[in-house]
Amino acid sequence: MFQNKTDYDRGVNTFSPEGRLFQVEYALQAIKLGASALAIKVNDGVVLAGERKLNSTLLEPRSIEKIYEIDTHIACTASGFIPDARTLVEHARVESQNHKFNYGEPINVRALTQIVCDLALDFGESDSKSKTKMSRPYGVALLIAGVSDHGPQIYQTDPTGTMIEYQAKGIGAADEGIQSILKEQYKQDLTLEQAERLAILCLKNVMEEKINNSNVELAVITTAERRYTQRTSEQIQSLIDKV
Repeated sequence: MFQNKTDYDRGVNTFSPEGRLFQVEYALQAIKLGASALAIKVNDGVVLAGERKLNSTLLEPRSIEKIYEIDTHIACTASGFIPDARTLVEHARVESQNHKFNYGEPINVRALTQIVCDLALDFGESDSKSKTKMSRPYGVALLIAGVSDHGPQIYQTDPTGTMIEYQAKGIGAADEGIQSILKEQYKQDLTLEQAERLAILCLKNVMEEKINNSNVELAVITTAERRYTQRTSEQIQSLIDKV
């Protein structure tokens, strides 16, 4: 038997006597250290927005990705330990293309999110008969958004492997501030441009640095075209000027 808390810390698959998995809880805390991001669903499509942390004036802003295209009709944004996000995103991209190749149709958002959550749960010690697993929980949360036959959808995933559908959701260090603004101003019948302005407004109010077209990333997927489109710096600046 383990004698103290630190012993349970080392066991990623071992519950403490209080019924807690400390490594999973620590992974959830890592999300709170990440840059803020959010997604908004409206009838016309989905909007994804994220804060870029520019720690130096010498940084090239475009080198910091906050929004990832998974397929032409699905994208995601992340907060937490970003290398883990890249692993999950790459897995999602491969599975999305496999589905399209095998079934001749794009994968829907819910099915893809479930695949990502299955991988998020696949951590711990591996045996000789199985492939090498992640030795710890993935310390990242994803907002997976897209448009399929079910219409626009947004799902959040976290290190517990849980998936929850939202109409609008914020993650990261300022998730509470983002949620507060969304609860006050979000409506399902917003236009896509209004949703974009709301996303910019949320980030403007929670970011420590003054918002500009370099430290924010914005993308949309429209219901009509079902195609991922990343907003340019000029388009983002135009939205900033309107809020």
